[in-house]
Amino acid sequence: MTLEGKVALVAGGTRGAGRGIAVELGAAGATVYVTGRTTHERQSEYARPETIEETAELVTSSGGKGIAVRVDHLVADEVQRLVERIRDEQGRLDVLVNDIWGGEKLFEWNKPVWEHNLQNGLRMLRLGIDTHLITAHYALPLLIERPGGLLVEVTDGTAEYNADHYRLSPFYDLAKVSVNRLAWAHAKDLAPHGATSVCVTPGWLRSEMMLEAFGVTEENWRDATARIPHFVISETPRFVGRAVAALASDPDRSRWNGQSLSSGGLAQVYGFTDLDGSRPDAWRYVPEVQDAGKHADATGYR
Repeated sequence: MTLEGKVALVAGGTRGAGRGIAVELGAAGATVYVTGRTTHERQSEYARPETIEETAELVTSSGGKGIAVRVDHLVADEVQRLVERIRDEQGRLDVLVNDIWGGEKLFEWNKPVWEHNLQNGLRMLRLGIDTHLITAHYALPLLIERPGGLLVEVTDGTAEYNADHYRLSPFYDLAKVSVNRLAWAHAKDLAPHGATSVCVTPGWLRSEMMLEAFGVTEENWRDATARIPHFVISETPRFVGRAVAALASDPDRSRWNGQSLSSGGLAQVYGFTDLDGSRPDAWRYVPEVQDAGKHADATGYR
């Protein structure tokens, strides 16, 4: 699997799935532009330590070339300048990953619209939907200049699961379901240009924020299952990164155009594993075990 000579943009690559995707694209040899709002000099409202420079360094150390660019993807002029820079420096864009989010501190669990903070909810929609549309508006014209381009919209939950499961609140639900639909809609526009659009979801992600919230590290993450038993199906951000790298390396990736995919499902097709050698299939486990009220047991699911 090689992406040498290919250029990728991972929009929202500061941490979590975005970082995992950027690193794995780099491991396959790609040049990866990593964007986000937290740098060594300036933080986003998350006020977290991870930076886009660190992600870019990880891309380079993994075998690719990482380039960090601070961009607020709600600011159209900044996104336009980013794409112009990629055009000037590389003359091409082969992979666009829309992983922009930033709403983790805004949603309120299991609250109807009249109880949820309105401004936080509307901000969540802007962060989770508007950013993806703005980035697609400016980046896709460069992507389609060469046949074979790949757009990956990243969300939480497959289209099948999200269609009949309520996701926390109306605002969060709409933000995540909308991205499933965006990938499907973009597929209609990209197909005539020989490009592919898909939506990809990780499973229960052991992101930096999740590990911190559960009071564990990647080294002892299983300790959290004593309090959160279904965390047994969780995965590292590199797992979804390997899913995206596999898609980008597949010459027959157009077969997936318009589809909603998961890291665990793609692992069954492409044969990649998580860092521990397992293949956690969270979006099969969640409805069959967790939602069914069964005892937490990942046997047969990873």
